[in-house]
Amino acid sequence: MAHPEGKYIWTATVGEKGQIVIPKQAREIFGINPGDTLILLGDVNRGIAIPPKTSFAEYFKRAFNGKEDE
Repeated sequence: MAHPEGKYIWTATVGEKGQIVIPKQAREIFGINPGDTLILLGDVNRGIAIPPKTSFAEYFKRAFNGKEDE
């Protein structure tokens, strides 16, 4: 099945301790390495998102400057 370029979908199983394993292909594509810190964003209606680590600066800027989405 073909998918749009740059778009992916994976599954992950939640373990007994609430941990998930990010699939190897996803880690490679997004440059996620052991010891990296990830940010998880949650919305009760839309779910959980794990944005790329390059987005951290913008999220922190908005959070600590008190600015809402523009």
